[in-house]
Amino acid sequence: MSAVLRGALRRLRPPRRGGWPDPLSAAALRPLGCGAGPLGRKETRSPSLGKDNADTVIIGGGCVGVSLAYHLAKAGLKDVVLLEKSELTAGSTWHAAGLTTYFHPGINLKKIHSYSIKLYEKLEEETGQAVGFHQPGSIRIASTPTRVDEFKYQMTRAGWHPTEQYLITPEKVQELFPLLNMDTVLAGLYNPGDGHIDPYSLTMALAAGARKYGAQINYPVQVTNLNSRSDGTWEVETPLGIIRAKRVVNTAGFWARDIGKMIGLQHPLVPVHHQYVVTSTIPEVKALKTELPVIRDLEGSYYLRQERDGLLFGPYESEEKMKLQDSWVTNGVPPGFGKELFESDLDRIMEHIEAAMEMVPVLKKADIVNTIAGPITYSPDILPMVGPHQGVRNYWVAIGFGYGIIHAGGIGKYLSDWILDGEPPFDLIELDPNRYGKWTTTEYTAAKARESYGFNNIVGYPKEERFAGRPTERTSGLFDLLKSKCSMGFHAGWEQPHWFYKPGDETGYKPSFRRTNWFDPVGREYKQVMGNVGVIDLSPFGKFKVKGTDSVKLLDHLFANVVPKVGSTNISHMLTPRGKVYAELTVSQLYPGEFMLVTGSGSELHDLRWIEENVMRGRYKVEIENVTDEMGVLGVAGPYARQVLQKLTDEDLSDGSFKFLQSKHLKLSDIAVTAIRISYTGELGWELYHRKEDSISLYNAIMEAGQKEGIDNFGTYALNALRLEKGFRAWGAEMNCDTNPLEAGLEYFVKLNKPADFTGKQALKQIKEKGLKRRLVYLTLETDNVDPEGNESVWHNGKVIGNTTSGSFSYSAQQSLAFAYVPTELSKVGQKLEVELLGKNYPATIIQEPLVLTEPARMRLQKKGESPKI
Repeated sequence: MSAVLRGALRRLRPPRRGGWPDPLSAAALRPLGCGAGPLGRKETRSPSLGKDNADTVIIGGGCVGVSLAYHLAKAGLKDVVLLEKSELTAGSTWHAAGLTTYFHPGINLKKIHSYSIKLYEKLEEETGQAVGFHQPGSIRIASTPTRVDEFKYQMTRAGWHPTEQYLITPEKVQELFPLLNMDTVLAGLYNPGDGHIDPYSLTMALAAGARKYGAQINYPVQVTNLNSRSDGTWEVETPLGIIRAKRVVNTAGFWARDIGKMIGLQHPLVPVHHQYVVTSTIPEVKALKTELPVIRDLEGSYYLRQERDGLLFGPYESEEKMKLQDSWVTNGVPPGFGKELFESDLDRIMEHIEAAMEMVPVLKKADIVNTIAGPITYSPDILPMVGPHQGVRNYWVAIGFGYGIIHAGGIGKYLSDWILDGEPPFDLIELDPNRYGKWTTTEYTAAKARESYGFNNIVGYPKEERFAGRPTERTSGLFDLLKSKCSMGFHAGWEQPHWFYKPGDETGYKPSFRRTNWFDPVGREYKQVMGNVGVIDLSPFGKFKVKGTDSVKLLDHLFANVVPKVGSTNISHMLTPRGKVYAELTVSQLYPGEFMLVTGSGSELHDLRWIEENVMRGRYKVEIENVTDEMGVLGVAGPYARQVLQKLTDEDLSDGSFKFLQSKHLKLSDIAVTAIRISYTGELGWELYHRKEDSISLYNAIMEAGQKEGIDNFGTYALNALRLEKGFRAWGAEMNCDTNPLEAGLEYFVKLNKPADFTGKQALKQIKEKGLKRRLVYLTLETDNVDPEGNESVWHNGKVIGNTTSGSFSYSAQQSLAFAYVPTELSKVGQKLEVELLGKNYPATIIQEPLVLTEPARMRLQKKGESPKI
C-alpha cells in the first residue's frame, strides 16, 4: 500500500466501538451527485393517512416503491397510496452509488435497464426536479482471454436488442479512460449512455411525478399489520388507522422480511454490507475536459467512477470476506434504523483497493475522504423478486434489489403494466418471487447471498452452476444413490443429474464457452437412449392434482387445448389475455373429473399461482393439491423400454393396449405407479409417477430388469439434445410471455374451434387474422468447437434479423442445431442465414423439422410400408 493511501486511511474517522450501526448524520456523508448533494435534506412532514380506502397500497418509500407509485398514477389508476415508515430514500436508496447501465448478462433485464435510463433522461423535464444524471458511458475491462470470450458471448446476446454495446480494443479503452494502466487490458465492453444518477434526487423526482398524477405519499407512517379479508382485499394497519386496499405491494427493502412475516411469509432476503470509497480532488481527474466513463475491473472485482474532481470506487469482496447483517434476519431490523450506516472496514476490501490503484495509478496519490458502508438487500441468486405471490391473494412484491437504482424505473413500469393489464408485459420469469419455496431456508439464503455477492464479477459461463447451500432439503429419492455417479444441476431447489460419469471421463463441473468435458459423455447417453434404453430422474417436475365439480370447466377455460378424456394425456398451454404463452403443462385425466397437471421444475409455483387466481376469479368449485414434493418421477425411454417394463408388470404394455398419450394406474414390481406413455426424448417411453419413498425400489427394479437390454442412466443434457432433434419446443425458450403459440408453431395444441372461450382465444383469432410477423424456424449450423445455447443473434445480409431460442449439438447429424425466431419473409425451408457465436458468424440453414422423427411417427410410417427417417 502506498504511503499516501496509508495516510489517507489514518485520516478516516476511527471506527466506533460497541454497536453495529454507525449513526452518522446523512449530510456529513453525502458523496454523490456530482453537484449539490441533497442527502441529509429532511423534509418535515406531518403523518397522515388522508383516506381509509385505496386501490393499491405500496409499502416502502425507496426508489422502487416511489417509481411504482409514479407509474400507476401516471397510467391513470386512482387511489394509489404509498406508506413509508421513516422518510423517502431511507434504507438502501439514500447511500447507493447510483450506477446506471444498459448492460445485463441476462436477456430480459436488459429491457428493464433500458427503460430506466430512458425514463431518467427525461424525468427532470417532466417533473421539474433535478436528478443529477451523468451519462459518460461505461467500460467493462477484460484482462484475460476467458474474459474476452465472455465479452464475445455477451455481444451476440446483445445484438438483437436495441441498446448500444461494443467490443472495443485496448487503444479505444485508453482513449476513453486515459488514466488506466493498460498493461493487462485485452479488450473492453463499452456501453454508451451508461453512467450514474443521484439516488435521492431521482427518488424525489419520481415522488413529485407521482403526486402530480394523483398518488398520495404518506410518511412517517409505519405499517404495523396486514389482514387479508375473505374477498381478497386487505386491511393495512398503521398507528394512524386502517386503510382498506384491493392490493398491497411490498417494496420495503430490507424491511421486506418484516412485512412478509405479518402474513406468514418468510421472504428469502438478507442484508449485505457494501462499502465504497470516495477520494478528494485528484489533479489528473480535475484536468480532464470530459467526464470519465464508469469502469468495471472484473478481475479486480470493483467499479470505479468519477465523483466531482475525484474518484469513487466500490468492491465486491469474496464470499469468505464479505459480511452479512444476519442478525436482522433472525431479530428484525432494529427500530429506528433508516439513514444510518455501518462501521467501515477497509481491511476487508484492501486487496481490491490495491487492485484499483494498480489499474488506475493516480489513486496511489489520492486522499480518501469518505468510506460508505451501508446495507443492501440480497436474494439468494442476487436477482430481485417482482410480481404477485403464490398462496396469498392480491399480495405483490418488488423486493431484494441489490441494484435498485438501475432497476427502479423499469420495474415500476413493468409492475404497473401487470397490475393494470392483468398479465406481465413481457417475460421476466427470472424475477418471479415464486421461484423460491419452503425449501428456501434462512441458512440457504445466507449461504447463497454470500456466494452471489462474492461472485458479482466472476466469468458468466453458459450452463453455469453455483454450489453454495446445496443440496437443499428438496432432493429426490435417488439423490444419495446417484450423486457420486453424475454431475448434478440445480433446478428450483432440486438436484437433478445433468450427465453421468464413466471410467476415463474427466469428471466434475468444468465450465466453458466451448465444448467441454460433458460433450462426449452426453453423446454416449444420446446413443444409449436411441439404441437401447435409458432411465432419467424427472422428480423435479411440478405436479398438481385438480378435482371437483368444476374441474373440467376450469381446465377448459384455462387451456387452449381440449380437455383430455379419462385415461388420456395431452400437452396444453395456458395463454394470457393477449394470447401469449404463459405456461405449458401435461394434462392427464386420471379418473372422471380428477386430473394431474405436470409442469417444469422452474415454473411450479408460477403456474400454480395463475391457476389459483383463475379459480378465485371464476369461483370454480375445485380442489387443487400441490404434490410436487411427495411424488417421484422416473422416465424410461428407448427402443427396449417396453421390453424392460413388461418384465415388472402383468399389465399389457403393447402398443395396442397402452397407446401413446395414454395414462394408467399399474404396479411395477409391486410398486404402485401412474404410468403415462410419453417421453420428452421423442422415443418409446413412459413417465412413471410414484410415491417419493418408493423411488429407490422402483429404480433398482427397473435397472435389474434391464440388464439384458443394456439399460443405463441418462441426464438432462442428453434429454435436451434428444428433444431438439425431435423439434420439441421448451417453455421459457421457444415459448413464453413474449411469444404467441402460432408463431411458436404450436397450432396443433391450440383448438380455436372448441366451444369454450378459453383465456386468450379472442386475441389469438385477431393475431391469426392480422398474420404473423415472425416465425420459429429450425436451423442446422456449420460450427467448429462451439454450439448454440439460445439467445444468440441471427444475421442476414449483414444485419441482425432475429435470435436463437435454444440449441445443441445433434449427435445424429453431427452438427449444431437450433431454434430461432426470424421475420416471416425469411422463414422458408432452405433459407441461408448466419448465427453469431463467440464473435464469429457461422453459416446456418433453415431445414424441415424435425431432424429425427418421433417414435410414434416412425411407427405410423412403418405400418404404411414407408421408410422413416432417423
